[in-house]
Amino acid sequence: MRFPIQITASTLISSMGSGIQAHADALKAKQTGLKKSASSLPTKLDVFYGEVQGLPDITLPAKLAPYLCRNHQLAWQALQTDGFSEQVHRLSKHYGAHRIGIALGTSTSGILETEKVLAEKENSGIFSNSYHYETTHRMNALADFCAEALNVTGPRMIISTACSSSAKVFASASRWIDHGLVDAVIVGGVDTLCLTTIHGFNALGLISQEIVKPLDQARDGINIGEAGGFMLLERARPHQNNIQLTGFGETSDAYHISTPHPTGEGAQKAMQQALTMAGLTADDIDYLNLHGTGTPSNDLAESQAVGTVFANQMPLLSSTKGFTGHTLGAAGITEAVFCQIALQEQMALPNLNLKTLDENLSLHPVQEPQPANIQHCMSNSFGFGGNNASLVFSIGNLS
Repeated sequence: MRFPIQITASTLISSMGSGIQAHADALKAKQTGLKKSASSLPTKLDVFYGEVQGLPDITLPAKLAPYLCRNHQLAWQALQTDGFSEQVHRLSKHYGAHRIGIALGTSTSGILETEKVLAEKENSGIFSNSYHYETTHRMNALADFCAEALNVTGPRMIISTACSSSAKVFASASRWIDHGLVDAVIVGGVDTLCLTTIHGFNALGLISQEIVKPLDQARDGINIGEAGGFMLLERARPHQNNIQLTGFGETSDAYHISTPHPTGEGAQKAMQQALTMAGLTADDIDYLNLHGTGTPSNDLAESQAVGTVFANQMPLLSSTKGFTGHTLGAAGITEAVFCQIALQEQMALPNLNLKTLDENLSLHPVQEPQPANIQHCMSNSFGFGGNNASLVFSIGNLS
């Protein structure tokens, strides 16, 4: 990365609330967004979900009507929060709409619309004419929707690499800016509840019947959540205190389609790459946001990887999945925002629902919101297929 990249604007909607401040308040208060059962989805699993309330009631402007689906309703709500769309408009006027790029992550896009129409066909024998695959379920539909909603015309792309999707977008955005392809990039991710992921993860034996408890000795799986978040990135301006993306690392160990490498080999390399790019050593990281899903194998593999990278000195660390559940393709952006909050608030974030620490793990997470001197944060996002991404965020002051 030739240039430090600053976060010019950000926004987040999850089951915890709407907007950056709402999430900061919930993190300080240890207030989870996870609740038993889902009110807007006909799932057969009565478990905990990180559901965003009121999404079916979100209306879209007339020009965006063909894009109507739960995923885009959440995206629209996020774009209208925290003054995000106004900041994009300001930069678009400054640089030109063609100089603003879009790089977003999602795991399933608007697949819920396909599920609905197939269920209707099963019942009635008729395939609905109102169904629009291209503008709802197709992977790039989210990028197209955001481009039209924000009136930007630069390059756009979707990354769909499971749980690392909206972390990897930061690397792509940085490369675009480094090479002069654009002047600013909208990064982020949106994933919403759907039956495919809920029952698919359940078929893999990965859904917990209880509220998720990362790093706990009795952890037994994930809770699925939904979230939509965005950041607006551009080259960092000198002489300003701002939060910057200073490093990223990407690896793909391809160990197994759904199980992480047992020693976290690719995860280690991703973290080390991010540190090297940022010009830091492991000792410089003040807070680490773990991927920490709450499955036995994931937490163990990440513990071994973190133990190797941070062998000399462990940073303050935690998994925040107990607040949101696992938001899958939106996990990267969700936890990037959490790192932003940690830097802004000078606070290490708590690891919820931990009762008995697994003695096989080398990690001792923060369990209460903890004031701390935080200059550098790392965020881990490790997806299926060993697709790993680590990000480093720092408080910058370029001289």
